[in-house]
Amino acid sequence: MRAMEGEARQGSEERRDYLSYLLRLWRAGDGKRPTWRASLKSAHTGEQVSFANLEDLFHFLRIQTGTVPSADGDTQES
Repeated sequence: MRAMEGEARQGSEERRDYLSYLLRLWRAGDGKRPTWRASLKSAHTGEQVSFANLEDLFHFLRIQTGTVPSADGDTQES
C-alpha cells in the first residue's frame, strides 16, 4: 500500500470527482481458508498498490473517496 500513500493523503485533503484504477483480484492460500488479494493500478499515474485482503482495499478506497464509516455503520463523506 506504500506506493500510493501520498495519493491517499492527498485524497483525504482534497475532493476528487473522478478516479480510475485497474483492479486485479486473486485467491491465495490453501483450499481450506483462501484469502482474496488485490492490486490497484492508477490510470492517472501508473502507480500500483497491493492489498493483503479486501478490507485493506476497501479502506484505501474510502480514503481516496473521502468516505468514512461512522460509529453506527452509516457512510459519511469527510
